[in-house]
Amino acid sequence: MKKLFARKSLSLLLEEMKGENRLRRVLGPIALTSLGIGAIIGTGIFVLTGIAAHDKAGPALIGSFVLSGTACVFAAFCYAEFASMVPVAGSAYTYAYATLGEFFAWIIGWDLILEYTVASATVSHGWSHYFQDFIGIFGLKIPEAVSRAPFDYDTVTGAIVSTGAVLDLPAVIIALILTVILVKGIRESAGFNAVMVAIKLAVVLLVIGVGVFYINPANWHPFAPFGYTGISFFGKTIFGMTAKGGEPLGMMAGAAIVFFAYIGFDSVSTHAEEAKNPSRDVPIGIIASLIICTVLYIAVSAVLTGMVPYDKINIDAPVSNAFKQVGLPWAQFVVSLERSPGSPRSCW
Repeated sequence: MKKLFARKSLSLLLEEMKGENRLRRVLGPIALTSLGIGAIIGTGIFVLTGIAAHDKAGPALIGSFVLSGTACVFAAFCYAEFASMVPVAGSAYTYAYATLGEFFAWIIGWDLILEYTVASATVSHGWSHYFQDFIGIFGLKIPEAVSRAPFDYDTVTGAIVSTGAVLDLPAVIIALILTVILVKGIRESAGFNAVMVAIKLAVVLLVIGVGVFYINPANWHPFAPFGYTGISFFGKTIFGMTAKGGEPLGMMAGAAIVFFAYIGFDSVSTHAEEAKNPSRDVPIGIIASLIICTVLYIAVSAVLTGMVPYDKINIDAPVSNAFKQVGLPWAQFVVSLERSPGSPRSCW
């Protein structure tokens, strides 16, 4: 039992960082913030907004993002504090090893693997839908057998159903391409990420700047068609409406869905050994990327639900399809094109 709860001291962790084969310290606060934004923006704005607005919260999705963002701010402060105290790679795994012991570090290490596996699968899957929406503009179509995942979750029945497909080929290909970029090195992947983040921010600002002129306030009424609650406990809804599949509905239920969209700000802490001044730069990168993305999430969700009635929002490609519905095919083209290149950190 003593070995299970053995801890690594800070002096030992810092000693292990020394040597010629350690990671290179090349990242400053701007690069770290860019990596955080690149990891966060993607699924939340371009995929989960459709699912949460259509099935869970309606226009109250705006409040869902506020709730999730507030919760994440407190988590971000914790990560920032640990990153400044233990400026070593490993993120929560290393922090647990230094404070709680080997057993808890082992559990958290597997949790992180699960988190990033699910996150990368979701982002790759969402990218695949946007890519297919993009090539569809030119009349091209990927064969049905390799266009989506073989299994899907039916929100109506609450069951896992077969789609008839074999695999989501575009999702597999983009994951492999971005893995190669990551393996090349931190300088290369950070540079590629910076370019993609600049493009992402430009398109997101375009969505907000153009979409605001097509907002119909009537689409925000009722603001919370499923209510403001939506809390379940061990699969049983205790506050709020319930879907046919037994899932809770409402603003807080939407917050639980879009909370997943904030995954990424914590990844900044994994670059502690690659930061020039980790005690200062990593906390700046974590908090700055989270604040920027939260503001953008709220603005885009307000524009999206204002442009299109919540029950007509496309689940697979909500943003590009919204512009299609209001008669702006060029904006649909731009959004779909932006989603096609991908981002190494968001996929990772």
